[in-house]
Amino acid sequence: MMKRIFSGIKPTGHLTLGNYLGALRRWVEADQHQADALFSVVDLHALTVDHDPARVRRLSRQAATLMLAAGLDPALCTVFVQSHVDEHARLSYILECTATDGELRRMIQYKEKSVRARAAGQSVRLSLLTYPVLMAADILAYGADEVPVGEDQTQHVELTRDLAVRFNQRYGHTFRIPRATQPPVAARVMDLQDPTSKMGKSHESGAGIIYLLDEADVVRKKIMRAVTDSGQDVEYHPGSRPGVANLLEILSACTGRNPKELAGVYESYGALKKDTAEAVLELLRPIRERHAELVADPGHVDEVLRKGAGRAREMARPTVDAAYRAIGLLPAG
Repeated sequence: MMKRIFSGIKPTGHLTLGNYLGALRRWVEADQHQADALFSVVDLHALTVDHDPARVRRLSRQAATLMLAAGLDPALCTVFVQSHVDEHARLSYILECTATDGELRRMIQYKEKSVRARAAGQSVRLSLLTYPVLMAADILAYGADEVPVGEDQTQHVELTRDLAVRFNQRYGHTFRIPRATQPPVAARVMDLQDPTSKMGKSHESGAGIIYLLDEADVVRKKIMRAVTDSGQDVEYHPGSRPGVANLLEILSACTGRNPKELAGVYESYGALKKDTAEAVLELLRPIRERHAELVADPGHVDEVLRKGAGRAREMARPTVDAAYRAIGLLPAG
């Protein structure tokens, strides 16, 4: 039987080069061809912090459109919006009744984000604590075998595994136990202005972030202004020279050449930046062109998402219904 994969993108900001190189490209080139794959705009996860409802809706549509523009094919995979499938929320509560307060408070992202919120004088929403359980529901509802994630999400997949094992032991075998997988190349594209931090789509300043829909002159300007390091030579040393290493890794991801080999090609930072900018623009050009076509035909995107949600619902409902029965809830009708 073909393995099943689930992965999602949170609509908390405009999608970036990091999102494409770290996730989307692998989904397009490998996962949708090699697995029964589901890819979701996980919009419920965007509600864990203060947000503008209209912006969440706008970014959700934009993310779905870019996923299709990048090359996800609805004939090969299931593309849908999380909130269009009620089974996610249904199963999340059941798993909250399986999880413990202590294990959720140990989640690194909760610790970091709650500290930042309190430091800014903001209240911390309960959903920030419990969203790893919703993520577990996203995965377990579909019986996913693999979950492609970055390093910052592997702890949440481990929680998912723990909850599945615990539920199965207490109430009878219901869930398949998934495993996290990490893409081997360019999983973490770093901020061009702060190469020790990941290129995140919700960062306050966009100066170091290449967005998939940035205009060509904007992309060039951001890369030409990228932080490098003291010294003159172009060398690949991620630990001691993260700025140059980040540029070499981006160029490597765009061209398929080894970053150490690329370092030997350049004698100046300027030449490296210029070639990196042109490689990025060439990589993003077909995505931008296809995105423009899809924006001009919103009915097509709506239809893809409607059909995707229908397929996802059919896949998830039997497992979620089984979990309801197993935990002791009276079947409806």
